[in-house]
Parts: sequence; C-alpha cells; structure tokens
Amino acid sequence: MLRRAGMPQFPGLYRANHVPKWQRLHQTEDGLRQWQKGPAAKFMLYPYYAMLISTTAATTYMMCRMVLGHKTWFSKG
Repeated sequence: MLRRAGMPQFPGLYRANHVPKWQRLHQTEDGLRQWQKGPAAKFMLYPYYAMLISTTAATTYMMCRMVLGHKTWFSKG
C-alpha cells in the first residue's frame, strides 16, 4: 500500500486486521463460555481451577477441625 507524503504515521494503521478471525473463534456455538475459548485459556484456567479446588478443600477441612476443637492441621492439640 502506498503512503502519501503528508499523511501522519499512526502505529497500527497498516497492520493486518485479525478481528474477523477472533469473531469466528468467539462466536461459534460450541457450548463453551467466552473465557474458555482462545489459545491461552487452558494454560490460565486449569491452574486456576486446581488452586480454587485445593484452597476450598483445605479451608473446609480446617473449618471442620475447628468445630471439633482442633486448632492445628494434624495433631490433636
């Protein structure tokens, strides 16, 4: 594409338009939520799910121990 001599140089003016590709990816009816789509979604979501489940389980475990009168993780003290 030829540029005119007096035109200003904007940083993203002459880049490729990837909007149709991302629209096709996010508007497909495949039963997934929007945050589950995309190339990096599984690398971000699976560690998040693992941490969410483990902290919920640990919190529930300690709440049950506190109700029973034990204030430490493993001992009877």
